[in-house]
Amino acid sequence: MTDEKAWSFETAENVAKYIKQNTHHKPIIGIICGSGLGKLCDMLEERESIEYSKIPGFPVGSVQGHRGNLVLGKSGGKSLICMQGRVHPYEGRSTAFCVLPIRVMKMLGVKILIITNAAGGANQNYIPGDIMLIKDHISLPCLSGFSPLVGPNDERFGTRFPSMNHVYDKEYRTMLKEIAKETGIRLREGVYMMVMGPQYETPAETRMLQLFGADAIGMSSVHEAIAAKHSDMQVVGISLISNLSCTDCDKDALEVTHEEVLDLMNTTSSDVIKLLKAFIAKVEI
Repeated sequence: MTDEKAWSFETAENVAKYIKQNTHHKPIIGIICGSGLGKLCDMLEERESIEYSKIPGFPVGSVQGHRGNLVLGKSGGKSLICMQGRVHPYEGRSTAFCVLPIRVMKMLGVKILIITNAAGGANQNYIPGDIMLIKDHISLPCLSGFSPLVGPNDERFGTRFPSMNHVYDKEYRTMLKEIAKETGIRLREGVYMMVMGPQYETPAETRMLQLFGADAIGMSSVHEAIAAKHSDMQVVGISLISNLSCTDCDKDALEVTHEEVLDLMNTTSSDVIKLLKAFIAKVEI
């Protein structure tokens, strides 16, 4: 199957049909769990799980820390669908193929998409374990011609030229900041920068991205947010800061490993779960 056919409207329809046939849930909120954040699914009641590999045409990733399951259930009286893991463009697939699950969620009835990720801290005031609410984004891959919207546009997905002025819902960001204040969770807010990866950024690249306005740097999420906005979904983005990006190649800095990122995510994800659980209970759809 070619990549273009793999992310067609008909393929998305078939995937959505399969999921509907294998669950009684009708989700209105979707969550994409980033590296080490699969525990977000633990807050769901009446859980039903479907392996990505069992769903015909569904993208299956290969990255450690991404379990590869769709988990459906309820929280706060609302039906949810959670992706335990995602396919990244650096795995060799187009951004259009990587966002097929977002198209499918739309067809299932999802109105709000919550995107989470593990990210490096470009803002030197951040510390590992901080939670950053995404206010806006910059995507080097998308600016370089790798937008998920490149190619023929199917109007059934969305308009040819969607505005990106308000990708991350302002009302929901305000609500999350209020919840964080009430619960004593330190919540940052900033700009997420997407790079292609899979290599981590060099100190010189980090300094350049800081000048561009990046507060956090990662290898996912933006193409998903673009596809969700294109499909007229409301978007919430959250980064869990896994490390501070090095800015000086002459400085003795700890080398970042994916395993260390996963370890930190596993130990600090409880506040993200607490924050999102309260948000889901409070939000009106």
